[in-house]
Amino acid sequence: MAGAVSALFLLDIKGRVLVWRDYRGDVSALQAERFFTKLLDKEGDAEVHSPVVYDDAGVTYMFIQHNNVFLLTAARQNCNAASILLFLHRVVDVFKHYFEELEEESLRDNFVVVYELLDEMMDFGYPQYTEAKILSEFIKTDAYRMEVSQRPPMAVTNAVSWRSEGIRYKKNEVFLDVVESVNILVNSNGQIVRSDVVGALKMRTYLSGMPECKLGLNDRVLLEAQGRATKGKAIDLDDIKFHQCVRLARFENDRTISFIPPDGAFDLMTYRLSTQVKPLIWVEAQIEKHSRSRIELMVKARSQFKERSTATNVEIEVPVPSDATNPNIRTSMGSAAYAPERDAMVWKVKSFPGGKEYMCRAEFSLPSITAEEGAQEKKAPIRVKFEIPYFTVSGIQIIEKSGYQALPWVRYITMAGEYELRLI
Repeated sequence: MAGAVSALFLLDIKGRVLVWRDYRGDVSALQAERFFTKLLDKEGDAEVHSPVVYDDAGVTYMFIQHNNVFLLTAARQNCNAASILLFLHRVVDVFKHYFEELEEESLRDNFVVVYELLDEMMDFGYPQYTEAKILSEFIKTDAYRMEVSQRPPMAVTNAVSWRSEGIRYKKNEVFLDVVESVNILVNSNGQIVRSDVVGALKMRTYLSGMPECKLGLNDRVLLEAQGRATKGKAIDLDDIKFHQCVRLARFENDRTISFIPPDGAFDLMTYRLSTQVKPLIWVEAQIEKHSRSRIELMVKARSQFKERSTATNVEIEVPVPSDATNPNIRTSMGSAAYAPERDAMVWKVKSFPGGKEYMCRAEFSLPSITAEEGAQEKKAPIRVKFEIPYFTVSGIQIIEKSGYQALPWVRYITMAGEYELRLI
């Protein structure tokens, strides 16, 4: 079993202790404050230092920063560093749920609530439950209004710490969005340097009681195990990460995603697809400079997905010289405008069907007097933004298995992530 944390400290930007909670009595606040102040004086900026530091006194410190507050743990035992750092991030989420924003001022204004939360989220140095919705049911900011003592909700004492009992809805509803972001980088020769797809299954559940939901995927491992054909239907997902409500043993056994969902919105699963991705919207740009006084741009955009799909809210940002003036822009579809604050021309197309090609021509004036050998101008890439509803690059499909009487709604959408095409 991993070791326990000795104490948890909340410090200001200068390393002074604002609030601390002693769990095991073997590390003092003065000891931690001296160490952290020395660390800040030595490094100048805590962000450049490792978040896990071991000192000569046999104490391991782990910390993160949020706004002007440092969250620091001190431990004499051998702790799981990844677990503790994740716990500190969850502590930040809980404080933001209570105070809207975690800052030094919000801590000073809510000392009592902070101490109550620290007592509930960690016990004798071991992380406990950190679900803000559950904690808010029995730790209330307006605690002075309570007339009777509050009984801890069942979620605190049972295995399902992310959901309360007794939830009731007139109509059971489940909304599931499959959102995929395409990250792609193309060099000036038209070769794809980097490409991947990052996806997430985003759910909103409004279900009564303690429902168990079951979902399946068109996963290659499952289809091959069942002896079914996988050509064109199966997918290979990498770096799958589930919400804590998912039963991992069940997924490993028969690839069924079985879970009792939290109430409301949450991310059920995230994944990555590392195979080569064909650019969904291909952009070519030709730039011609005339006698140092004028520049012409011709931009072609071509959609490389099937005709039955349509990209919406397409935005193509083409860099132009920072001293460009007097824009004259013409487009075959949509509208384009010069954005001097971004040193770019922004071309917007509301609806871009598959298999189509559109063109944009632009002319800019440049200063008539320029240095013969001026400084090398920065070469920003072309950036593209878009959304394609009812379409996924991976081809992922969700299969509902639970038989629960709900109204499921699955929506698929693909959008641009870091989508860049270099000019030079």
